[in-house]
Amino acid sequence: MLVAEQPGWQGVMLYDEPLARHTSWRVGGPARRFYRPAESADLACFLQQLPADEPLLWLGMGSNLLVRDGGFNGTVIAIQGCLSRIAVTEDDLLWAEAGVTSAQVARFAARAGLCGVEFLAGIPGTLGGALAINAGAFGGEIWPLVERVETLDQAGRVRVRKPEDFTVGYRKVVAPEGEWFIAAWLRLEQGDVAKGQARIRQLLEQRAATQPLGLPSCGSVFRNPPGDYAARLIESAGLKGSAIGGACVSEKHANFIINTGAATAADIEQLIKKVQQQVAAVHGVELQTEVRIVGET
Repeated sequence: MLVAEQPGWQGVMLYDEPLARHTSWRVGGPARRFYRPAESADLACFLQQLPADEPLLWLGMGSNLLVRDGGFNGTVIAIQGCLSRIAVTEDDLLWAEAGVTSAQVARFAARAGLCGVEFLAGIPGTLGGALAINAGAFGGEIWPLVERVETLDQAGRVRVRKPEDFTVGYRKVVAPEGEWFIAAWLRLEQGDVAKGQARIRQLLEQRAATQPLGLPSCGSVFRNPPGDYAARLIESAGLKGSAIGGACVSEKHANFIINTGAATAADIEQLIKKVQQQVAAVHGVELQTEVRIVGET
């Protein structure tokens, strides 16, 4: 249901918006409130008017996210398509807002003759999500490229922070509490446009050959444990093709759980737990989820 704009708001507010429409798994109950800001200043204005204890969920492309069937009892901030500006600065940094997709960052950089970020082309998410988990693929990670970031807190305050303000690890970033990424400056190397675009095509072809791209998924479900691969452990534990309801461990890539068409969030969460339990029983390894699980059961 569309709600009339409030004083100072320029974006769009929806009530009881089904999050299955906005997540790559195509599951999830409704958000009590769902706000799509017009731009960053509008978002700051909106946040200033929220109660200080309002639960917030920042949403990009909805990948790397499992929303439970009971939905999210708070406010979802949807940034994809809103915080979407990207440019090369006068000091040759690539600047982009958090709602720009990872693929757009990679392609824009290649066209600008900047290299080092091609690995982002195959990551299904936004720059904001990539910053939040130190996204990476094919040997690259986002945070080694970060010169500085811009954050926004729930009081609407904007800050510019350096990488040393964050604790960054493998698929994990500890940020100052109550702040969210709204933009970043990346320092990339000068490169050849044709070579950069060819590298992107190569990585996308490799991804298509090894990952189940035709059915809803969240990307990789589990982090790779030190010195090993989650997919290898899952496959060797005999879990490829294992299913609960409409959720199934992919036959093509064992670190993907796919929605075969009628999965619920509960099906997916139960299958995640089954995989963790069986891998622990067979290999003695406790797999940690890369996907974020939120909401009410």
